[in-house]
Amino acid sequence: MKNHWLVKQEPSAYSWENFVADGKTAWTGVRNFTARNNLRAMRKDDQVFFYHSVIGKEIVGMAKVVREAYPDPTATEGDWSAVDLAPVKALPRAVTLEEIKRNPKLKGIALLRLSRLSVQPLTSAEFQEIVRMGS
Repeated sequence: MKNHWLVKQEPSAYSWENFVADGKTAWTGVRNFTARNNLRAMRKDDQVFFYHSVIGKEIVGMAKVVREAYPDPTATEGDWSAVDLAPVKALPRAVTLEEIKRNPKLKGIALLRLSRLSVQPLTSAEFQEIVRMGS
């Protein structure tokens, strides 16, 4: 069974457009233990939303895990992990944070409870609701 995730990135640092142009990326630089553990729980072909944080504050696309957790090559100390992600498709319409806040079906989503967490789990129902909203 596939798991569902949301990863956050400031578009000024690495945007959805950069990701699509690259065709694949190593999701490195995560330095939060909960987010690291979420990376380690990701499995190949899990579905992932790409969220533009700070600027835009919206889910803009879907990706998938193409390589499971491995030691983060950017870490100079500590036990940190990375995964490889590949873009699948842009959402036909971005789903904004404001829309998520207004949707009662998403009241328990990690994005609203743990807003600073850069790698978050989603339930299948939350994932499907966001897909519907972005159609």
